[in-house]
Amino acid sequence: MSSTAIASIIDGKAAAEEVRRQVAARVAEAKRRVRLDAILVGEDRSAVLYATNQARTCAAVGIEYVLHRLPENAGEARVAARIEVLNGESAVQAIMLHLPLPEGVDTERMQALIAPEKDVEGVNPANIGNVVYGRTSLLPCTALASLELIRRSGVALRGASAVVVGASNIVGKPIAVLLMREEATVVSTNRFTREIESFTRRAEVVVAAAGVPRLVTGEMLKPGAVVIDVGINRVPGPDGTLRTVGDVDFDSASRVAGHITPVPGGVGPMTVAMLLRNVVEAALRPTRLTTPEPPAAPEP
Repeated sequence: MSSTAIASIIDGKAAAEEVRRQVAARVAEAKRRVRLDAILVGEDRSAVLYATNQARTCAAVGIEYVLHRLPENAGEARVAARIEVLNGESAVQAIMLHLPLPEGVDTERMQALIAPEKDVEGVNPANIGNVVYGRTSLLPCTALASLELIRRSGVALRGASAVVVGASNIVGKPIAVLLMREEATVVSTNRFTREIESFTRRAEVVVAAAGVPRLVTGEMLKPGAVVIDVGINRVPGPDGTLRTVGDVDFDSASRVAGHITPVPGGVGPMTVAMLLRNVVEAALRPTRLTTPEPPAAPEP
């Protein structure tokens, strides 16, 4: 962070560690098997690495991790068939699909096939739709992570002005709706929005989720704003090596914002923690739903 920065850093790693401890406690208290089934198609290096790290993370909190690997040439029919099999197995409590999928396999179509009650990434349209209605559901992990980190800043969301920069179906739109549910006044911008800075300069909360490196700069912010950076972009540094940056220009933004998430170390680790929490929710929900009703009082 720049030596002239005034923003407080919202530490996503520390917040995620706290959530993982809570998840581990719930798994231990449940005294039952909690399991995540993940599908990995092909040999994409980043996906394979993520799956390896995910197995380690699950093990650390007591979640069983089962990885189903399919070859690169597995077409839509084969991927869909595996999802349907997992949907129908009672031992399978939670399902996720590693991305990217090979060319020719429709990501949204495959995600929509995952049973909503097992969709721990919250990517099935039914779960995304439930965000609008405020129904109990497995919500999109990145949106949940963003909301949790905003709350940790201490800002009162009711009545606050908020801008979400980016309107993707999986991230931007769900974040905007979750903020609406908190009774914030929300503006959702997209790539056609003119003069985005005219909105962000008035906002007490800015969530950057456009997938554009360093799109949001300090001069676009209201002093003291809470800034949540969802972006993960790989760009060449001064020496030519690739480095990870967000959708926010951290150096300039941190001199204006009141609270800000870093990249890396902000929304990313918290998103993983929210996935673990969703796995526990999915695994324990059947227990809650099948809890016997208390016996009715005898008639007089």
